[in-house]
Amino acid sequence: MKKFFSKLTAALSAAVMIFTAVPIDTSAEQPYDSYNYDRWGDAIPSQAGYTTERTVSGYDLDIGAFSSPSDIFISADRTFYIADKDNDRIVAVNEGLTEVSAVYDSFTMPDGSETHLSKPTGVCVSAENGNMYIADTENSRILIADTDGNVIREITKPDSEIYDSKKTFQPQKVTVDKAGNVYTVLGNITTGAAMFSPNGEFMGFYGANRVEATAERVRNYFRNIFMSDEKRSRRTRTVPTGITNFDMDGDFIFTCTSSSSQTTDTVKKLNAAGKNIFANMELTFGDFTPMYDTSQNKVLAPAIVDIDIAADGNINCLDYTTGRVFQYDEDCNLLFITGALARQSGGFVQVAALESLDEKLYVLDNVKNTITVFSETSFGKAVHKAAALYNEGRYEESLEPWYEVLRRDGNYHRAHVGIASALLRKGDYKGAMKYAKLADAGKIYDKAFEGWRSEFLKANFGYILAGIAVLIGIVMSAVRLIRRRRKEADGK
Repeated sequence: MKKFFSKLTAALSAAVMIFTAVPIDTSAEQPYDSYNYDRWGDAIPSQAGYTTERTVSGYDLDIGAFSSPSDIFISADRTFYIADKDNDRIVAVNEGLTEVSAVYDSFTMPDGSETHLSKPTGVCVSAENGNMYIADTENSRILIADTDGNVIREITKPDSEIYDSKKTFQPQKVTVDKAGNVYTVLGNITTGAAMFSPNGEFMGFYGANRVEATAERVRNYFRNIFMSDEKRSRRTRTVPTGITNFDMDGDFIFTCTSSSSQTTDTVKKLNAAGKNIFANMELTFGDFTPMYDTSQNKVLAPAIVDIDIAADGNINCLDYTTGRVFQYDEDCNLLFITGALARQSGGFVQVAALESLDEKLYVLDNVKNTITVFSETSFGKAVHKAAALYNEGRYEESLEPWYEVLRRDGNYHRAHVGIASALLRKGDYKGAMKYAKLADAGKIYDKAFEGWRSEFLKANFGYILAGIAVLIGIVMSAVRLIRRRRKEADGK
């Protein structure tokens, strides 16, 4: 009953917000309703963090239509690089997505011969050396070239005991770290990303996903114990799902998987040793409630096809299943949900990749063959400002921005968490307990309660001792009185 009235109050607050003078960001072009999740994990209406600005096609850039574009990357000099897969080319476009600066459909090898791309599915540009790294899938290679189209190095199938010689070499995505080490997602490999040294030497696999411990797999594990070697050899081995995409952020590599059956390691944050920082955290990426597809009569779980780490540390996850961008802060608190499956502007048919630059998101659709540009709304700006201040450790400065967010959307869950955390850091334990309760943030509430209890005991220690002394005195007097009455009764 308490939960019912809490939800009713939240709904009434949302209704009041709609009719107040507080500005609300809306867009008639949006083919979907903006929503977020409350503390119970229920979807509720919410203000949009981003709105559709425009869509860009190959025709808009005077280079003909894109054909199944599969990747997009923004370099340090703010140039867009698009892997135009079925056109066998890499297209470089200026920051405003208004003018093509280069089209790479042929390259010059070190020996002076010409080579061409075949179905490139991934591209990135090193911030350190400015070179392009291209996953040239159908040519079974990674091509490293300068921006003049001169090939510096070609990475092909490793000749190594670690790499199964029966496996083909089909690079899907590629990235490079500050040291020049190259990582690539391979279409037929589930043991992690293949890692190469700056000179192209194969170094092994990095960041393999764990095998999810489902009831069936646990049962099969115990069955295998009692099977003969012959029967065990004939059984299908349980293998982890492969990495789908990744992004670099400082010394960390973030990976994602688009397997809709995988619930562990959907998104990982890997350190240099390959350890997943998110491993022991109870995190959900994508919709809390999986989407039900009536045409297929089945539930479709989130499938994160791309991940982008913004300059402010926010984590953008692109869900193939729903065509939505789920944005999280550094602590994986959900900030905004943008996009949907729709033919109209702002919606997608089949999402392929995303990037972020400043206050904008860029999403690639490889069926509509377009790039959709989303701009930050004023509400999005307010949330990002508050989150940025908090993440920088400026907790007291973040309080007023978080209060401003709540004035605009009284049900915004992240604001309650932010205020509770900021008040806890500030030492306002009663206030922190109040907002932690509204956010259903048990850990914050427990810490705030411990702080409040400590302060209470410290402030009232003398009274507590006096009370205990009085209580002891009363008990002792009562005991003596009882004993005296017993003696009197025995004497009679």
